[in-house]
Amino acid sequence: MNIGEAAARSGVPAKTIRYYEDIALIDSADRNANGYRAYSEDDVHTLRFIARARSLGFTVAQCRDLLALYRDRDRSSADVKAIAESHMNEIDEKIAGLKAMRETLALLTRKCHGDERPDCPIIEELAAPKAANANTN
Repeated sequence: MNIGEAAARSGVPAKTIRYYEDIALIDSADRNANGYRAYSEDDVHTLRFIARARSLGFTVAQCRDLLALYRDRDRSSADVKAIAESHMNEIDEKIAGLKAMRETLALLTRKCHGDERPDCPIIEELAAPKAANANTN
């Protein structure tokens, strides 16, 4: 099948498929006599695997590791679990960072009168030197 059909069947845009080939996340597709890429059902399955992993936030590097483990029938599930747990820890750190940002914004919006006056704690905080910003939390 051509790249358009592989993209439609896998849910991965053709441009992304080409990118995955460029960075060697997937093998480059064989070429037909006319020079077009030719994808197999296995290629579509691999693209779906990557798409699912990416939808869970795994990085390209983590996808590369997961694919290697997927292809290794002698793998240890502990290796797969370690990647997933590491990724969960990264997600937890991002959530904590987002919560801290939200708390800071909530504090600033509570301080702002939101009226016709020009003074605004939100603008003042954004304009303050970096050291002063650390004291807002």
